[in-house]
Amino acid sequence: MAVKVEELLTADINQPARYLGNELGSTHKPWDEALVRWVLTYPEVYEVGASNLGHIILYNILNAGPRQLCDRAYLPAPDLAAKLRSTKTPLFAVESRRSLTEFDILGFSLSYELGATNILEMLDLAGIPLTWQERATNPQNGQMPLIFAGGQTATSNPEPYADFFDFIALGDGEELLPEIGLILAEGKTNNLSREALLLDLAQIPGVYVPQFYDMAADGSVHPNRPQVPERILRRVATPIPAYSIGLVPYVQTVHDRLTVEIRRGCTRGCRFCQPGMLTRPARDVEPQQVVEAIEQGMQATGHSEFSLLSLSCSDYLALPAVGMEIKNRLKDKNISLSLPSQRVDRFDDNIADILGGTRQGGLTFAPEAGTQRMRDIVNKGLTNEELLRGVKTAVDRGWDKIKLYFMIGLPGETDFDVLGIAETVRWLHRECRINGRRGLNFNLTISNFTPKPHTPFQWHSVSTAEFSRKQKLLKEEFRGMRGVKVNYTDVRISAMEDFVGRGDRRLAAVVRRAWELGAGMDAWWESLDQAYKAWTQAIDESGLTWKYRQVESGEWNLFEKEEGSSATDSVTDVTDVSPMEVGREIKEDFPNSPDLPLSASPTLPLSPSPSLPLSLDQALPWDHLDTGIDKNWLKIDLQKALEAATVPDCSFEGCSRCGVCGTDFGHNVVVDALPIPEFAGEFVPNTERKQRVRVWFGKVGDMALVGHLDLIRLFDRVVRRADLPISFTGGFHPNPRISLANALPLGVTSTGEIADFELTESIDIESFREKLAAKLPENIPIYKVESIDLKAPSANQLLEAAEYVITVASAGSLTENGELGRENAAPVSVAPDANWEAWVKTIVETEAFWRVHTTKSGKTQNVNLRERLHKLELVEQKPDSSTSASGTTSEGRAVLRFTGSCRSDGNLLKPEHIIFMLEQVSQQEIQLLQVERSQLILGYG
Repeated sequence: MAVKVEELLTADINQPARYLGNELGSTHKPWDEALVRWVLTYPEVYEVGASNLGHIILYNILNAGPRQLCDRAYLPAPDLAAKLRSTKTPLFAVESRRSLTEFDILGFSLSYELGATNILEMLDLAGIPLTWQERATNPQNGQMPLIFAGGQTATSNPEPYADFFDFIALGDGEELLPEIGLILAEGKTNNLSREALLLDLAQIPGVYVPQFYDMAADGSVHPNRPQVPERILRRVATPIPAYSIGLVPYVQTVHDRLTVEIRRGCTRGCRFCQPGMLTRPARDVEPQQVVEAIEQGMQATGHSEFSLLSLSCSDYLALPAVGMEIKNRLKDKNISLSLPSQRVDRFDDNIADILGGTRQGGLTFAPEAGTQRMRDIVNKGLTNEELLRGVKTAVDRGWDKIKLYFMIGLPGETDFDVLGIAETVRWLHRECRINGRRGLNFNLTISNFTPKPHTPFQWHSVSTAEFSRKQKLLKEEFRGMRGVKVNYTDVRISAMEDFVGRGDRRLAAVVRRAWELGAGMDAWWESLDQAYKAWTQAIDESGLTWKYRQVESGEWNLFEKEEGSSATDSVTDVTDVSPMEVGREIKEDFPNSPDLPLSASPTLPLSPSPSLPLSLDQALPWDHLDTGIDKNWLKIDLQKALEAATVPDCSFEGCSRCGVCGTDFGHNVVVDALPIPEFAGEFVPNTERKQRVRVWFGKVGDMALVGHLDLIRLFDRVVRRADLPISFTGGFHPNPRISLANALPLGVTSTGEIADFELTESIDIESFREKLAAKLPENIPIYKVESIDLKAPSANQLLEAAEYVITVASAGSLTENGELGRENAAPVSVAPDANWEAWVKTIVETEAFWRVHTTKSGKTQNVNLRERLHKLELVEQKPDSSTSASGTTSEGRAVLRFTGSCRSDGNLLKPEHIIFMLEQVSQQEIQLLQVERSQLILGYG
């Protein structure tokens, strides 16, 4: 049964268009024709989830399958969550608007260590027991959907969250999820029990069912029955760009663009990077597939920007050729290309040529460390010369601001390395001046390194106390440095990430208790204080405080302290070099160098080939997950890190013997560099104005919940999809010449909106109407289209008045409701037996209703609202039998029509003003139930 979403999504809900489920690209399959019904749930607010590429791809793939239906759900914002609870309404899927309990399977994306509290919030809102144990003993067990998780964190170490899920999907889901769907369909047909169905699912490579495994005393995990594998394989799939073309949200999302993957996996071998280890081997997408997906996707979606996605886009050797081919094909569309963080050593003129467009975006590089020694330790594969060359190229090509990512707390790091971050920025400032004079602006993000499972640094010990101290060092060093903005990751977030990310099953109780105490949306800074308080209390109550304190002091290396061993036994403990000694020796190597920042001596190792600690052989909570990476190789690579030795990228040089390549995971697939097409020229906005078209349209049904700015974006995309010859403004940021006469308040329906379109060529009016209507949502109907003289004023300039139809109700006397003495009240005398007709007549016959108006600048002025009212009439009166607290009969509801000023200079009469006047003449509290704008009235002189 569908949830009555229209009663929930009122104008008081922030961004209600998040939850409509009728975006372009959404799929509405018949409920009764589906055998298996999925919900892909993203445990973040809509703006984050709806723009996640993996979410879009899997949604499209599942809906392409026969008898499979896939809907979506997102973490509701706090206002809607509170409304769901107060009205006892279960969380719903946005397309079918059905409760999540009506589906067969719910899939959560778990891509962040602290994201599980959001998952628990969604399960609770849906009325679903939080753990698999509770669901198994629930009387409605047979009707409960299966709950599973996928994503990077789920693949890396699902143990802290194992109690909450029936199974975990490890690795890529493009092939895995359809296989799961087939087993579910067969299980439903054969009426399998929940346990039997899970046992069948456990036979699929990539499916991990936690309840079929037990945790040993050392934290390791082993099967508790013979029918399941000892180790569970991570799945690997080939990217399919065509499935990236999907949702076009009404609201502005975090990544408000078309995104297409060009390369999956990274073999650079950065020792801190979990995604680089968990996505091997590298798989390049065929260039023709990328070009076709972008070209088709931009036409289908109407986006003005696209992004090519990879962990390291610059390692896609065909990038310059592919980017230039796309840029040439879309030359006349005012399209921009953006790339995620790039390898600065590969940034050159060829890549600069394809970036941006008429809107040059930001540029982000990640040196990660401030000295050459530290970059070698983490195997960054970046020299000072390459860093300087890349930044200089950016400056030469017009960038005046660059974002840089650094980390602190890396293994073997000294204070000298930390201060090297500031020295590197100072050096780049000095060497990369714009036009030889003006300094380059830098936006820095300094993150706290937290060790991740399945990386060579997974055994490293972090210290949040050291994070704080090193941040203080950098703040002192950056103080007074011009043109530099520095952002630091909150140490409390890093502590919680590390505590949970490398934990075992004992942490499930901590996660749950933290959620009960108010943790949620923990990655958002405005939620951080509450989240930190909740997490620390949950840890205190769990009896694991000692372990958390080890994170704070740098004494935790994953292993509980054993008798006769030191809890400080960690990777950094085997390094025996004084920070001050390192600093002195490095400074001696480069005493007067004006060309290079502080860097390590090429001959100075981190330590004299120390031996690895014996504790590296102990079991880890994630050893039962077969990611393809050989644990012994991680130990060897860690030894190389201790020696500051680098390992080459196996996509382009020799094999590093990491263990991935083979039958189960495949091999690196690298596309060679291609000839770069000749540049066809930048987009030149066509500013010609050959025709102006005026359109009268409506905004009805749920489209009333789409805000004004979102409506402007919608028209921009519609015009692109309809391929209409729109004229552009000039300047550095050309925009389409589309002008709406007046902003319609959120939640208000209308049958009388007006928009002007200016075109670069004349077009038949009926053809224009057909093309526009074909691409608009059905709840934005077109009523009339006219060609207007180009020299005529715009609709916004001509606007004089607006006509509204409002539904109102009396809720009792102002005296009863304690509102008689509120600001601006100026009661007008009326007869005791007055009704709506009398109140309307009194308003019409009264000369003045004064109200204090506050301008945007904060100034106040008295306004006579009556002067702005042109016409007011009672359309319909609906007596109500309810009585007030004093026993008098309520006047019920009424439908009123009024016409009032609506000018671009701010001379407006709003429906709220009519309520104000009604309350003055009636001395009743009047509620505004419904508003419709029936027409905008233009003054043609």
